[in-house]
Amino acid sequence: LRLCAWYLYGEKHRGYALNPVANFHLQNGSVLWRINWMGDTSPRGLGASCGMMVNYRYFLEETASNSALYLGSKQVRASEQVLALVSQFQQNSKL
Repeated sequence: LRLCAWYLYGEKHRGYALNPVANFHLQNGSVLWRINWMGDTSPRGLGASCGMMVNYRYFLEETASNSALYLGSKQVRASEQVLALVSQFQQNSKL
């Protein structure tokens, strides 16, 4: 979960999210909301993402500002759950 959170939140290509699905949702003003362990146990889900599923949440009153923040300064809005996982990854990572 920590590595997945880092991949979605911290791994970048030219400053934007490396994952194309994350990049799509963040450009449209979503918040990286939750990472679900074994959220997709289909053969495709297990092969593509080790069964993990990600929820992006759209707060309609914040989508324009979130999108502008991401596109302008490349900052990702994320929930406390995701930020806690990112922090744990950074503390324990040797990357």
